[in-house]
Amino acid sequence: MNSKPLFKQGLKDGIPIGLGYLSVSIGIGIAAVSGGLHIITALLMSMTNLTSAGQAAGITIIAAGGTLFEIALVQLVINLRYALMAISLSQRLDASFTTGKRLFLGAFITDEIYAVATSRDNVNTRYMYGLAIIPYIGWAAGTLIGASAGTILPVAVTTALGMALYGMFVAIIVPAMKKSRDVSLTVILAVLLSTMFRVVPFFSFISYGFAVILSSVIAASVSAMLSVRRRSA
Repeated sequence: MNSKPLFKQGLKDGIPIGLGYLSVSIGIGIAAVSGGLHIITALLMSMTNLTSAGQAAGITIIAAGGTLFEIALVQLVINLRYALMAISLSQRLDASFTTGKRLFLGAFITDEIYAVATSRDNVNTRYMYGLAIIPYIGWAAGTLIGASAGTILPVAVTTALGMALYGMFVAIIVPAMKKSRDVSLTVILAVLLSTMFRVVPFFSFISYGFAVILSSVIAASVSAMLSVRRRSA
C-alpha cells in the first residue's frame, strides 16, 4: 500500500491546527520572556512540551520562583488527560505502529490532534507524522516570534499582547462550561480555592505552585464525586 497519500492527508489536516497554534503560541513566547526566560529557553520549552496549559502554568511557576518539583507535579496534573487520550486513540492504530513509534508519536498528542485523529477509523503512522508536523512547527515558530518580539517591543505593548494568553484560556474554558455543568462546577471551585489560598493569611505558607496543584485536584475530585452521586441517584 502506498503510504504517501496518507502522509499528505495528514499534512492537509494539520494545517488549520498549525495556524491556530502559531497565533496562540505567540502569547506563550511573550509570557515566557516577560517571566524572565531567555528566547532559546522559551523555544526549547515549546519544542519539548506541546501543551499550552502546561507551558502557561510552568512559566507562571518559574516567574514566581517555584521549585522543579512543583513544576513537575503541575505538569503531571494538567497533562494527565493526554494519557487517557492516548489510550483511547490506541484503539484506532493500525499494524504500522510499533512500540517505539507509539512512544514517539504519543508526545505529539494534543486536544486538537487527538480530535482529528480519532475521526478516522484506522490511523497509520504516516498519517500521524503528517498530522503532527505542521502543528509542531507552528507552535515552536509562534513561540519564537513571541519571545523575539518580547525583547524589542515596549513593555506596554508586550504586556498588552501577553493578555492574549488569558484570552486563550477564556476561549477554551467558557464554551466547555456552557456545555457541561460538571466543567462549570470544577472551574468555579478551582477559582474559589485558588483565591482562598492567595488571600487567606492561614494559607500563606503554601507556594503558588502547590496552590495550583491543590486547587486543580480538589476541584476536580469534588466535581467528580458530585457527578457520580447525581447520576446514581
